[in-house]
Amino acid sequence: MENLKSKVDVVLFDFGGVLSAEGWKKGLRVIADNQGLDADRFISEAAHTIYETGFITGKCAETDFWNALKKKTGIEGDNASLLHELMSRFILDHRMIDFAKKLKAAGLTVGILSDQTGWLDQLNDRFDFFKYFDPVFNSYHLGKGKRDASLFDDIAAVLKTPPGRILFIDDDQGNVERARQKGWQALLFTDYESLGLQMDRLGQFISV
Repeated sequence: MENLKSKVDVVLFDFGGVLSAEGWKKGLRVIADNQGLDADRFISEAAHTIYETGFITGKCAETDFWNALKKKTGIEGDNASLLHELMSRFILDHRMIDFAKKLKAAGLTVGILSDQTGWLDQLNDRFDFFKYFDPVFNSYHLGKGKRDASLFDDIAAVLKTPPGRILFIDDDQGNVERARQKGWQALLFTDYESLGLQMDRLGQFISV
């Protein structure tokens, strides 16, 4: 832990796919399978649509997103049922929550940096996990997502922390690369078991 603290002041976690099961992709795959669509293509179209409509950055209502996705892909169903397919598949990984607690107990700033909609707030109402993280950065409230590399400059400025002393853990390679381009330390999360090994390779080992 002391070795980690000598190199990092802040650790930020992505939510879906890192702190939680990736309910977005899992739910979309179920919707596609149920409606006879190519799942990978549908997931790609949904990702494009959530950015194109501006829903992910709080610029439109959830109804606008679903209506746009229905028009593009032909999916059917009421919005509440479609949303349930996604939200029901976000399940907290309590091993990762415990890891975050260890970091916080050691005096590090531990937060979330997520490309999410207002759904993240709904998930917190369900799981009550925000209390373990401060700050919580969400694209829906920031008005900017991780596809915009300047977000990483913005976050470092808010944190008043040199970029090189921020460690970011995300399951999206593009996000990891953009963070690194802005001087952050960043790890591509694949699974809980490999996280300790990755930190060890950075010379920042802590037992997960």
